[in-house]
Amino acid sequence: MSKTVLIGTVKPFSPNARDQVVAVFEEAGYTVRVLESYAAQADLVAAVADVDAMVVRSDKVDTEVLDAAKQLKLVVRAGSGYDAIDCAAAKERGVAVMNTPGQNANAVAELALAMMVYVARGQFNGKPGTELRGKTLGIHAFGAVGRAVFEIAKGFGMEVLAYDAFVPASDIEAAGATPVATVEELYQRSRYVSLHVPNTDQTRNSIGKALISLMPEGGTLVNTARKEVIHEQELVEILTERSDLRYVTDIAPSAEIKAVLEEKLATQVYMTPKKMGAQTAEANVNAGTAAARQIVGFLDRDERVNIVND
Repeated sequence: MSKTVLIGTVKPFSPNARDQVVAVFEEAGYTVRVLESYAAQADLVAAVADVDAMVVRSDKVDTEVLDAAKQLKLVVRAGSGYDAIDCAAAKERGVAVMNTPGQNANAVAELALAMMVYVARGQFNGKPGTELRGKTLGIHAFGAVGRAVFEIAKGFGMEVLAYDAFVPASDIEAAGATPVATVEELYQRSRYVSLHVPNTDQTRNSIGKALISLMPEGGTLVNTARKEVIHEQELVEILTERSDLRYVTDIAPSAEIKAVLEEKLATQVYMTPKKMGAQTAEANVNAGTAAARQIVGFLDRDERVNIVND
């Protein structure tokens, strides 16, 4: 019996990436359905009734979706972060959840460094700015994206420190970066800090006044990770107290905080119009086709790679 797969993406893949993902499934003999730029969560719920697997991006896969998907066996997040998927509820229903770590890493890393350049050069206002060469960059979490940031930062001639509670200092050192013993030391020593921590119970609201206030004069915090890791009210407080600090992100904060940042702290904050860390043609293809191959491997050969809800 032919297997049915849904590509459910409120934020669509690029057309070329989508076509390549579809091609992987069609080569395996699967029936493919595509739901893009849908208007409401109900559209996703209606589309999953008879699918065996689904590829999502930032889409919300909650109990309503899972309960509607009676045949669902696997959800694959085309990307690394999977906090929009209710992994526990999926496990209760016998549905595996996978991600595709590292496939978007270079795209996010390039954006992080581009944001640093943008701030260093005064948002391209034509006035004298500063250079990244010789400045200290602190990488908060040294996973696939953090490592990619490090590789690019080396080319800028930056001094790179790194901290990750789950990566041994010896591994950070072996990669070529300088490990620091505590997260406080990372912020205290870094002119730029690039965030790459996931959204978990442990990290939620963990980046607040206590850490950001440790940054040296002229410090810049770059967030291409998740908005939930930022304690938004404390971010406003420390930016208000210290006009020398900068915050740049491609993640929209909550509406109330966004209004404050735009109206009262506009000279210290830059936010891209939309989340765009993984929005490159290459990252779309890499993550999408990786997700498709993982689905085929799981359904046809019981390959269980990158499962996040075992």
